[in-house]
Amino acid sequence: MTGLIAIGAGLAVLTGIGAGVGIGIATSKAAESIARQPEAKGDINKALLLGCALAEATAIYGFVIAVLIILFLK
Repeated sequence: MTGLIAIGAGLAVLTGIGAGVGIGIATSKAAESIARQPEAKGDINKALLLGCALAEATAIYGFVIAVLIILFLK
């Protein structure tokens, strides 16, 4: 039973991989956009920060679920 709990917690933490990849792609595209159109820097930064915050929140939710699985399903 404890092996399945560990597997479940590990799968929940894998949300961090998706968030990391998403934030990396978004940052590269934002830098490219600013290079192409410097006058839109403020708008691009606002959209980038909002998207990064939402992606990071997803990773944090996965981590919290993993911790809850470990603590409450012993």
